[in-house]
Amino acid sequence: MMIMLSTTSTVIVIASSQALAGCDEWCGDLQIPYPFGVKEGCYLNKTFLITCNKTNGPPKAFLMNTNISVTNISLHGELHILQPIVRDCYNQVQENGPFVPNTTNLLAPAMFPIADGKNKFIAIGCDTYGLIGGVLNGSGYVSGCISMCLNESTIGNDSCFGNGCCQMEIPNGLRNLTLLVGSFFNHTLVKNFNPCGYAFVVGDEGFEFESRYIRSFEDVKVEVVVGWAIGNDSNYVCGLNSERNSSFSHDRAEFRCQCLDGFEGNPYLPQGCQDIDECKDETLNHCKYKNKCVNTIGNYTCNCPTNYKGDARYGGEGCTRDSKAFIPIIIGIGVGFTVFLIGSTWIFLGYKKWKFIKRKEKFFIENGGFILQQQLSQWQSPNEMVRIFTQEELEKATNNYDNSTIVGKGGYGTVYKGVLEDGLVVAIKKSKIVDQSQTDQFINEVIVLSQINHRNVVRLLGCCLETQVPLLVYEFVTNGTLFEHIHDKTKHASLSWEARLKIALETAGVLSYLHSSASIPIIHRDIKTTNILLDDNYTAKVSDFGASKLVPMDQTQLSTMVQGTLGYLDPEYLLTSELTEKSDVYSFGIVLLELITGKKAVCFDGPEAERNLAMYVLCAMKDGRLEEVVERGMMAKEINFEEIKEAAQVAKKCLRIKGEERPSMKEVAMELEGVRLKQVQHSWVNNNNLSNEEEMVCLLDVEASDSGHFIVSGTMNTTVGDSIKASILSHIHHGR
Repeated sequence: MMIMLSTTSTVIVIASSQALAGCDEWCGDLQIPYPFGVKEGCYLNKTFLITCNKTNGPPKAFLMNTNISVTNISLHGELHILQPIVRDCYNQVQENGPFVPNTTNLLAPAMFPIADGKNKFIAIGCDTYGLIGGVLNGSGYVSGCISMCLNESTIGNDSCFGNGCCQMEIPNGLRNLTLLVGSFFNHTLVKNFNPCGYAFVVGDEGFEFESRYIRSFEDVKVEVVVGWAIGNDSNYVCGLNSERNSSFSHDRAEFRCQCLDGFEGNPYLPQGCQDIDECKDETLNHCKYKNKCVNTIGNYTCNCPTNYKGDARYGGEGCTRDSKAFIPIIIGIGVGFTVFLIGSTWIFLGYKKWKFIKRKEKFFIENGGFILQQQLSQWQSPNEMVRIFTQEELEKATNNYDNSTIVGKGGYGTVYKGVLEDGLVVAIKKSKIVDQSQTDQFINEVIVLSQINHRNVVRLLGCCLETQVPLLVYEFVTNGTLFEHIHDKTKHASLSWEARLKIALETAGVLSYLHSSASIPIIHRDIKTTNILLDDNYTAKVSDFGASKLVPMDQTQLSTMVQGTLGYLDPEYLLTSELTEKSDVYSFGIVLLELITGKKAVCFDGPEAERNLAMYVLCAMKDGRLEEVVERGMMAKEINFEEIKEAAQVAKKCLRIKGEERPSMKEVAMELEGVRLKQVQHSWVNNNNLSNEEEMVCLLDVEASDSGHFIVSGTMNTTVGDSIKASILSHIHHGR
């Protein structure tokens, strides 16, 4: 069945006829401009023949001698035509047998290809996949989308993103279109409210999805936009006051006629385009004095009032008094003012440059530039490893620190995303407050990061000391913070246990490196999920070393002012102010509990017993209720819970009250590595026990289980079915 969507088309209406003399210009309410025509002698060639059927009801226009209905013809090289869609409905005969999708070809002739950038491909249904194929750049092309839903209540109007309706852009240059639509389950799961699925091509502005289409799509029409042009091998000459335009054609094999600026009409007619009288329409001219507008061929002029001369466009500043006596005075004033302006500008710019240089020198000193140089020299850190950026470089990279470039805010400053001139994407950390303590934090972070060389630590690229607030420039980590991935499910999908264990192991490895393998031991002092970043591969990157401390080789603890974050702070450090590497061990234990439970370190919104994560989990472990606090979804495999229990035991050791009883980060990393090796070993055993995948495909059937999971089996006789089945099987094997 053909189902069409009609749209309102705008037709350029001008006074003169759009057809050749003696030719019919209208078929019903459709205007037919030359080179199109309805009878011999009225069209350029048979490609542009329009058949006007007046037998049944209102006259209807069709392309040549086809049944392709034309709804609009634009002189800008576009045709709006009605096209069939492809439909697939529930078939009781095929309910338990193989299913063959339906296909159709677009009916537009080859000389009228689908217009680039004017259409989109849409599929509608709750158990539907639609495919579009054709020829792109001389090669075969296939793409499509999937539309699924379980009930009508989840479907909204104007929403075509996969829930009842999906859509995709059609690449420019796609030709010989073929459409295909099919069902995963023969519509058996949704046949009560959606027995059919549809796929079609429609103009960009010609379709708005409505939820009622799921039940009934019978009274709707679809309109497609195709392009037309004249072949360059033709001897056809555009009309008067017009020109050829072949810029739209990649190979310049076709051209269209267009009116010159200041003219309108049909450029394909011999008489061509007519001059526009801009003075008759005040919106078309910019004369200050409307009664002084004078129309010219293809343009207009704006005269000045009496005793003035020049051009009175816009504000009329071009009009000057017509008197020779004022010429020397005007010249003298103009020259004097110009000299004064140039001299003043030169002095002002010189003063501004001098002041800017002095200001940057002042900020360099205030931001601890000399102290930083001394510290880097003391720690034997090569200066060339830290690039010194200019103020102008970072302002340009962040669009002058626009709010849209902010990617995070922490206790010590704001982080902006910037793009340097060489295309490198960086993160720029800007301190919040300008005071001595913030300057010390800034210098401290540069010194600490200059000592670190580890793949799981955010790399410091350089700094800027020329601004009022000191700046640090890091590599940009693209996938946000671990805190967002654990606690903000609206932005990120839930992490699997395997990914969480990997992140915990990488973070533990960083802390072990800082404590025992760095050239000078480093205590991070602010380990938390917001300071652990993830890249696109979910690799952990530890950041924010503003509170970190370098530990001299002959010391094991430092007396400092207590710093840290509520919920992660070592209670022994809080009481004694004695900072040791075991303080990082305690904070890591809290991070490990967050990975296991999916809960925040401190939460005042829930029950009182759950406000402190450490107390809540340790009490649950003591009572044998660990499975109650583990985040849902991570215990889908029995082996997962065994690994989670082992990881929880590691966290419990990290959270011992006395620091001396806690393991070192090296021991923690080794224990977590042991858990990971068991995971890898179990995965290897499972993979070796798998039977041949092709045999599994023959034994599986696609149906919905009670738990909401899809089980794949059966056979499909089409290439599309095999591809979908292989994709689903791959996702099952990878635990997705």
